[in-house]
Amino acid sequence: MAGETDLDKMLATLAVKVRDGLFTVISLGPDMPPPSSLGDGVQALMAEDEGVTIICSVKRAEDEGWPVDYVASWLTLEIHSSLEAVGLTAAISAALATEQISCNVLAGYYHDHILIPADRTDDAVACLEALRLSHVV
Repeated sequence: MAGETDLDKMLATLAVKVRDGLFTVISLGPDMPPPSSLGDGVQALMAEDEGVTIICSVKRAEDEGWPVDYVASWLTLEIHSSLEAVGLTAAISAALATEQISCNVLAGYYHDHILIPADRTDDAVACLEALRLSHVV
């Protein structure tokens, strides 16, 4: 499996990219048909017992009439972490927790992605930069 597994190396080289736009997380009940594919603002779909969770742009949610209860910024950790890496999610979430910043993590094949409250974007980026600097040797 490709990707970095060394936690110290991942943290020492941590780079964060903020995606353009604002995002939200929507849950459509089992009686509501979800989008059939990604695109047009839909970034991720996840099947749950209670219905389909959609991560999409705030604009798409508003266009669809879906309730926007959470407005987030999308941060991408630009290290290619292995799906078998241990501790990266814990380190990131612990650092953000010390700043009282909630985070919702999505694991992609190449990168981890974090949704954080949009009004805390600058704080979250600064927090993760401080985490990186604390691991540079």
